[in-house]
Amino acid sequence: MAQETNKKALLFIFITLLVDCTGIGIIIPVVPTLIQQLTGGNVSEAATYGGWLTFAYAIMQFVFSPILGGLSDRYGRRPVLLISLLGLGIDYLFLFFAPDLWWLFVGRLIAGVCGASFTTASAYIADISTNENRAQNFGMVGAAFGLGFIIGPLLGSVFSQFGVRVPFLAAATLSLLNWIYGYFVLPESLSKENRRAFDWKRANPLGSLLHLRRYPAILGLVLSIVLIYIAGHAAQSTWTYYTMEKFKWNEQWIGYSISFVGVSVALVQGGLIRFTQKIFGAKKSVFIGLCLYVVGFTLFAFASKGWMMFAFMVPYALAGIAGPSLQSLISGNIPANEQGELQGALTSLISVTSIVGPLLMTGLFSYFTSATSPVYFPGAPFMMGALLTAFSVIIAGFSLRKT
Repeated sequence: MAQETNKKALLFIFITLLVDCTGIGIIIPVVPTLIQQLTGGNVSEAATYGGWLTFAYAIMQFVFSPILGGLSDRYGRRPVLLISLLGLGIDYLFLFFAPDLWWLFVGRLIAGVCGASFTTASAYIADISTNENRAQNFGMVGAAFGLGFIIGPLLGSVFSQFGVRVPFLAAATLSLLNWIYGYFVLPESLSKENRRAFDWKRANPLGSLLHLRRYPAILGLVLSIVLIYIAGHAAQSTWTYYTMEKFKWNEQWIGYSISFVGVSVALVQGGLIRFTQKIFGAKKSVFIGLCLYVVGFTLFAFASKGWMMFAFMVPYALAGIAGPSLQSLISGNIPANEQGELQGALTSLISVTSIVGPLLMTGLFSYFTSATSPVYFPGAPFMMGALLTAFSVIIAGFSLRKT
């Protein structure tokens, strides 16, 4: 009976994460156009505002992830998850009716708070998992992310044909339906005897970063991961603006391209990586993957036709073998009883890259596409991505000699 309940709960958590990621993906194709409508500016100016909108979302996630995690330890996972889902649904409605840019900023701040529920969802999975199925269950998180960013942009492309705000209404509907579903089927996973008092000192995002000083042997590899995540925002934060500016793509083509990226990455990380690990091993996979990132970013930067962006996704997606291999090497150098602290510190660092990356990349795009720029080069963010990844290759090379 308990096993059956856990299966239903796990299905709900998967659906929750899938809906969250789909909701984010739905609105990606239309955000640049909506910003332009609200500001009356061009794509270059929209990119600057878009970077700050991403920053607003990321900073709230960074701050509130440990807070929501602490609250779920005190009051249980169910109420925190359900309140977050309800908040997301209301927030998407708020964004649907946004009359000006400030409403968008307020909406993204609220979304960052509610989106921090990923922490609670992960804690829920840990509660209901055993040593035998924990890795398998956590693998569903990655599957939900990948699937959400395939489905979301496709739906966004379809709904945008009925109006630039319609995707926000679709995202709100998904979140509210998921909240209703969870209200009736989601059981509590944390028993009262396992709960603890809420402590502001422990709900501190900066504290977890200090733990990395305890692992000097892997600091170089950690820095490589940080550089990769910052470089990744060349694609994540400027793709829509870049393709609209350079190739005059509309919301539909943007959605199709992002979904294609999602499919490519899912195929590599969901299937191909099993074979590359056996053939090359973790260390060679890191080196090959990082070099492919440099190639992919450079090709994106100098693409002259829209179809090239699809073709150049091949080396970019194949580069995805580097990230999991790096994480595997880092984890393998840490004792089993310190893995939790390590993962917490890595999560906090990745949150920081989501604050720095969007501002850096959208700022570069905005500058090199503005009338005051000495050189017109919309591919500047991708070249920065290639440069950061090249540094990552060098740092990882030195670090791998020590491991």
